[in-house]
Amino acid sequence: MYEGMEPFVLIKPLPVSTPCSRRATLPFDRSEAGAWGLGNLAERLCIFHARYTLFFITRTRSVVELSKKYLLGLFQSEKRNMERMAEVVPDSNDQAYQHFMSKSPWDYRAVLHQIASDVDAAIGDSEDCFLIIDESGHAKKGRKSVGVARQWNGRLGKVDNCQVGVYAALGCGDEVSLINERLYLPQEWVDDPGRCDEAKIPQDERAFRSKAQLALEMVQDARRWELRYRWVGLDGGYGKEGWLLRALDGDGETWLADVHRDQLVYLEDPEPVVPERRGLKGKAPSRLVAQTLPMRVDKWAAEQPELDWKKVVIRESTKGALAVEVLHRRVWLWDGEEPAARFWHLIVRREIGSPREIKYSLSNAPEATTTERLAYQQAQRYWVEQALRNGKSEVGLGGYQLRLWQGWHHHMAMVMLAMLFMFEVRRKHKKDLSLLSCHDIVEVLRVLLPRANVTYEEILRQLEERHRRRQASIDSAYAKQRGQRQKSGP
Repeated sequence: MYEGMEPFVLIKPLPVSTPCSRRATLPFDRSEAGAWGLGNLAERLCIFHARYTLFFITRTRSVVELSKKYLLGLFQSEKRNMERMAEVVPDSNDQAYQHFMSKSPWDYRAVLHQIASDVDAAIGDSEDCFLIIDESGHAKKGRKSVGVARQWNGRLGKVDNCQVGVYAALGCGDEVSLINERLYLPQEWVDDPGRCDEAKIPQDERAFRSKAQLALEMVQDARRWELRYRWVGLDGGYGKEGWLLRALDGDGETWLADVHRDQLVYLEDPEPVVPERRGLKGKAPSRLVAQTLPMRVDKWAAEQPELDWKKVVIRESTKGALAVEVLHRRVWLWDGEEPAARFWHLIVRREIGSPREIKYSLSNAPEATTTERLAYQQAQRYWVEQALRNGKSEVGLGGYQLRLWQGWHHHMAMVMLAMLFMFEVRRKHKKDLSLLSCHDIVEVLRVLLPRANVTYEEILRQLEERHRRRQASIDSAYAKQRGQRQKSGP
């Protein structure tokens, strides 16, 4: 049982539609009321939220209504910080949102578990169902937001002051939804107890864990939740961690992981052995030694003749079938310690017309797995990247203003709830509105959902509150400068 909550059971999700053709379809008569079938979308959102009410009732109080208003605010407000959400959602205020996010004891883990189960119920039957791990950086100012540091922000392609979330997505083709998350805590945070205290990080979360360790935790969560994915996908930041690939292999997971171009592989079995002792002097050898030399994957690919590159269609796109050229062979991977090397697939992909854009991947899929199947699996990370973009642009995945540990996780759970709603709406309308996007859904909801009645007096009140906060921020900055000058002396 999760702390602060009554025992819960996973709720059976509402029926959803089945996948259909990618051929675009539109209502024949747009002038007819309800021709698009979206006129009741606001009511459907409220019904959707009602499925999750049990997770927002703790032993001491109910925050069901606040959770509903926060969910509506993610769709209604162009800026998803709590101050702006309170301006558009009727009968709400940002202080109540702050309490709901940072202090209320509802358990985000239970919400994520239910979200994962609902997505699995929709697509888990498919042989193409995948679990993909990816990360996303959220640029932030200052140093007080939990986990913030100068670190790599993949979205910006540079080192920046940001938080980094590691995410798990369950999907099938273009039907993808985020289902789990971890916040990466840099070493500088773990080494600063005072900073951890200020951000209210639980004691058992203050040990450093690499992003690869967080990824492994989420794969283990997925197995514990009995999700029915067929393979795990990883990008190069995780594929370069050989221990992670071996751990997943040892756990019985089938995976496909991108790797960097300097990845070493063996074209022949290295057959590691301990060398025989030579002479009587010195210590006897004890370390295993490979009998062949490894090779970089980019060097191997560069040496292959043009005729060996195979043209493969990896997915349908808005511009037609998307084809790439692929090299595929079996290779050995050895970590220098295991008694035997692992025998895995190497897949090298280049864009047609852009031969310098090359991607390298490894997979432990069964030996008989075809080149076409591996190329298809390699291409599925595109849909997860698209889901992360939708999460940020449409429902505020990175648009929060929360400094505390619990607030960050609560916000992510609510965003994933919003993403699940969009996932289900798009599935329901896949036959009659196959081009329906997450942005379309948000635009419709902004028209249909009730908005706060903004009078002239209310506008003035909002301005006054914003100015008060800005002035407080200015005063704080000047006070900090004065304190620094006093410490440094004349």
